[in-house]
Amino acid sequence: MPMRYPQFFTGLLSPWKGVLLYGPPGTGKTMLARAVATECRTTFFNISASSIVSKWRGDSEKLVRVLFELARYHAPSTIFIDELDSVMGQRDASGEHEGSRRMKTELLIQMDGLSKTNDLVFVLAASNLPWDLDLAMLRRLEKRILVPLPSLEGRLSIIESHLKERSRDIDFEALAGATEGYSGADLGLLCKEAAMRPVRRLMNKLALLDDRASEMGTTVDLQEVKLDEVSGDDMNAAFKCTRPSSSSQALLEKYAKWHAEFGSGYSSA
Repeated sequence: MPMRYPQFFTGLLSPWKGVLLYGPPGTGKTMLARAVATECRTTFFNISASSIVSKWRGDSEKLVRVLFELARYHAPSTIFIDELDSVMGQRDASGEHEGSRRMKTELLIQMDGLSKTNDLVFVLAASNLPWDLDLAMLRRLEKRILVPLPSLEGRLSIIESHLKERSRDIDFEALAGATEGYSGADLGLLCKEAAMRPVRRLMNKLALLDDRASEMGTTVDLQEVKLDEVSGDDMNAAFKCTRPSSSSQALLEKYAKWHAEFGSGYSSA
């Protein structure tokens, strides 16, 4: 909207310059950034720690400065920094190297400069550990949005997208209700494990057919071999060997507490 109607987004209504997406692992923070890259039609810079950290003295600060200069030159642009906590941890940490501190300072200076210009440069960051971030960086990330674990409707949609074409006898609603505490990535692994079980049965069958065909001097006709659908038993077996990675109640409570203190609202996703 600021690109389409810039006359409305001036002064106090100037667009946000920094947004932080935080939440448990596997909830789709990086996927939201990919959506931004596709839908917003801006120049997209995908940055990780290896992109701006150098072993040579002074190089990290130069890389950060060049990154923001490129973003301004190609504006409107979006700078996405994944796993921000690996780059912008607390500066009072013991044993921190001088080069790391200078790089963090340069990043803060460049982000502070965005709020003082009319350049359409937007910084989008993602972190699984927002409480490890430096407070000065939090000030520059004006919007801090929690991306929580998927709701019942979200889990149902994810499961259906994975298994709807592979199974007919699974109660998707009951399955969605039984997977509370699972992240989107956990649900993907659960569905993948269930879908692999018919494949394993097929591989065992093909191995026997290959042995028989080799004894008879023929080959197996693969057109006569079909992959079974995912059954309820396959899903029950997948449940036994797949556990959610983000269901620690203590960790979820920590996210909720941090959100109450620093957050800006839940993501509509």
